[in-house]
Amino acid sequence: MDIEIFPHRLLGADTTEKLLNDLEGIESIKRMVIQGQRLPPAEEGHPDRRIIKISGQEVELQVKTGRVLLEIEDEGAIDDIKKVCEEHLPFGFEVHIGKFIRTQKTVTDELKYGELLEEIPDELVGLTDPNARLAERATIIKKKKKREQ
Repeated sequence: MDIEIFPHRLLGADTTEKLLNDLEGIESIKRMVIQGQRLPPAEEGHPDRRIIKISGQEVELQVKTGRVLLEIEDEGAIDDIKKVCEEHLPFGFEVHIGKFIRTQKTVTDELKYGELLEEIPDELVGLTDPNARLAERATIIKKKKKREQ
């Protein structure tokens, strides 16, 4: 099951970083994808094109976040997701339930990866941007496993 978070405004780098870090703490979220307008190259000095830290891993923010897509394991996470959104998106947002992230390999994946298609991790399936350069492909942030006590 997928969830789409649609903020009523485009998110800046700081808000995106805080939102993603708090969402990362929700156990039943399997994958997160941010979508939005592509930011200009780093050489042009856009203030939102910078490195953000998600769960301790540095990621270059390449888009102005317009929506956040989440793949979740169970519906119980929806209330937790809404609470996080209420905290970080005081200007309003909408939450939609549906299927937003592809789970099967696509023709675009095949065109982009070619013979290496069978070697790509399952986390990247359906996330191919046909216009992206190699350096701009999706970044996988591994969830930290909670230690049993």
